[in-house]
Amino acid sequence: MYHCPVELALDVIGGKWRTVILAHLKERPHHYGELRRKVPGISEKMFVQRLRELQDAGLVARAEVPPHVEYSLTEEGRSLGPALQALHDWGVLRAARTGVVIAQA
Repeated sequence: MYHCPVELALDVIGGKWRTVILAHLKERPHHYGELRRKVPGISEKMFVQRLRELQDAGLVARAEVPPHVEYSLTEEGRSLGPALQALHDWGVLRAARTGVVIAQA
């Protein structure tokens, strides 16, 4: 039982890595290696685990497109688009206000 809708949302997408993966997939589908390179600083084991969690939550789809594996957002994952965009926009503004540099991948 949840006591707040935000609690439910964070249970599904919470944590740094899940949200970052979703943000990259919001742009477009990615092959595994390409997506992996866009998320530096995470171990391979953790990356695979987070991808599986997102698949289990019904937010990310995995498709084999020989010779690659491709990940994309499901319809449920795409419904997060406005929330992910709002987080992105806030992060850009926050970085500008505080002088934080965001590396472009």
